[in-house]
Amino acid sequence: MILLDTHALIWWREADTRLSQRAQTAIADEERAGMIAVSAFSFWEIALLVKRHRLKLSCNVAKWISVIEALGCTLFVPVDANIAVAPIELPAGLHQDPADRIIVATAMTMNIPLVTVDRKIRA
Repeated sequence: MILLDTHALIWWREADTRLSQRAQTAIADEERAGMIAVSAFSFWEIALLVKRHRLKLSCNVAKWISVIEALGCTLFVPVDANIAVAPIELPAGLHQDPADRIIVATAMTMNIPLVTVDRKIRA
């Protein structure tokens, strides 16, 4: 199982060429196994980006999410109490962006790899 960072999720579903070959392979492998995790917080972040006109999707956000859900290979991970407090323990040098911190905490709490291009997170 892998967790997709928000941009990786967007690039995967929108067939964006910025998704690296390595990430594409990892996602394809997990897609076949039905083991792609997505933080519910990513959907909040996507909706916010669309609302602020910083992101344009192939359809409206609700439809976009329902298409992902219908794939049958994704697990939507809610932000539970453990995930909500876990970012407090993350290093101060990591992003101060709450969405990034929640997504990192989700991967850590689930003990699964996070697919991200973000160098601060990967460090």
